[in-house]
Amino acid sequence: MIPPDYHLHTRLCGHASGDVGDYLENAARKGLREVGFADHLPLYFLPPGEKMPGYAMGEEELPLYVELVNSLRDAAPVRVKLGIEADYVPGFEKKLAALLSAYSFDYVMGSVHFIDGWGFDNPAEIREYGSREIIRVYERYFSLVQQAALTGFFDIMAHPDLIKKFGFRPQADLTPLYEETARVFKKAGVCAEVNTAGLRCAAKEIYPSPALLEIFFKNGIPVTFGSDAHSPGLAGKDLEKAFSLVKNAGYREFAVFEGRKRTFVKI
Repeated sequence: MIPPDYHLHTRLCGHASGDVGDYLENAARKGLREVGFADHLPLYFLPPGEKMPGYAMGEEELPLYVELVNSLRDAAPVRVKLGIEADYVPGFEKKLAALLSAYSFDYVMGSVHFIDGWGFDNPAEIREYGSREIIRVYERYFSLVQQAALTGFFDIMAHPDLIKKFGFRPQADLTPLYEETARVFKKAGVCAEVNTAGLRCAAKEIYPSPALLEIFFKNGIPVTFGSDAHSPGLAGKDLEKAFSLVKNAGYREFAVFEGRKRTFVKI
């Protein structure tokens, strides 16, 4: 079994390449039966008129993205779901809610890419790690992830330990952070994404780590899958590894979405 890939991007995000049809064809060739596009929501938290080129679509492009994905459904070689990946930045919840409520998504992924204005997963800002205590970075990151989950805006929390992307890891035991995050996810009723992009960066590890995934399982946190593909050839990339990781953690089902409603597929 190859699970759905719920984390494909399009050119509209500004840092992906390829035609959407090629993503679908490659996914079908790899044996996938269902995929979802989850491009980055416009950066609603930026001051008026300010832009961050190459990071996310502009607000004027959001309806074009929705129309593009919806137009693929009938003729695609796989089932296509309309998702969105929305960054969470505290203090801008009303703007986020307004954007999300304007469209009928199949699922909404929440993510944290910024820690108090610092784009911690941006290669251009990697030097900032050298001036910070890594355990404090991790604590702040997971605090934001927990806050995001509790907003109620999100169905899935994307790449839940993205903070390890560049390979910076604290010496401290992360179990308490992991357990608190799992408790919050349970309270919030969100899924955790098992995202293979971590294998393609310095972390060399799927998001979440095996240790975190096991804690998610023990706390009854459902999972979905994603490649985080930014080019057609990466659609479905390493999902078989993610699937094995999930099974080894004890899972016997995974979540799928339609119209923001969650159901489960047995493994």
